[in-house]
Amino acid sequence: MPVMNEDQVAAAGEALFIAERDRSQTRLISAAHPGMDMDDAYAVQAAFVRRKLAAGGAIRGWKIGLTSKAMQYALNIDIPDSGILFADMFFDHGGTVPAGRFIEPRIEAEIAFIMKTDLAGGEVTPADVIAATDHVAPALEILDTRIYRADPDTGAQRSVLDTISDNAANAGIVLGDSTHAIDQTDLRWVGAIVARNDEVEETGLGAGVLNDPVLSMAWLVHRLAQYGDGLRAGDVVLSGSFIRPIEARHGDSFFADYGPFGTVRVKFE
Repeated sequence: MPVMNEDQVAAAGEALFIAERDRSQTRLISAAHPGMDMDDAYAVQAAFVRRKLAAGGAIRGWKIGLTSKAMQYALNIDIPDSGILFADMFFDHGGTVPAGRFIEPRIEAEIAFIMKTDLAGGEVTPADVIAATDHVAPALEILDTRIYRADPDTGAQRSVLDTISDNAANAGIVLGDSTHAIDQTDLRWVGAIVARNDEVEETGLGAGVLNDPVLSMAWLVHRLAQYGDGLRAGDVVLSGSFIRPIEARHGDSFFADYGPFGTVRVKFE
């Protein structure tokens, strides 16, 4: 059962907003509120989102995280998480991320879904996801952490509840410029070779995302249905990473080669 009251949730959301605005970090929410659960964490995320909307932010879609078994084992969970994409999170393919934009950015390779129609409901099937998708595209997600990865005083590690509260560590997205019809692509076999400064760091396949990114999308729609929400036409959805996160340092350039599926490139000042 949730343990945080409305004032505590609002305060945590405000702390995350200030951390993002000031490029600082806040303390572990899980340490401040022992016993908090996922409902608490998503409530904090919602408070953070409301604060960003109040400051003029515009929602552009969603991200799904923790879809790979490796990441789930690392955090001792067995389900993904989700967060919200805002318009100011989008960076151009081949563009540059300004210095100081993020705190501790990392990169993940993903397949993005761009929705053709609204999609909602707890009974949505993978076939429904395919029918509602306009196209898919290669993408890089930029992760960031507005909460310390480890408490500077106690050394306590950030938990999945902190990550969910922190908008699922969501911070940016770079869409490739190639698009594909979803019913003409086996997303399980879409792979990427991801290089940092021309050195290959990670490789992976779409099957690493819950066996099929379409299943990840169905999971998200089912989760949103629990809150009376759903996907909307035009939404961009990051379906989940199939590589481990790669640290993005000052001056780093990234190139993700998806073969026939396309490429994505971005540089950090």
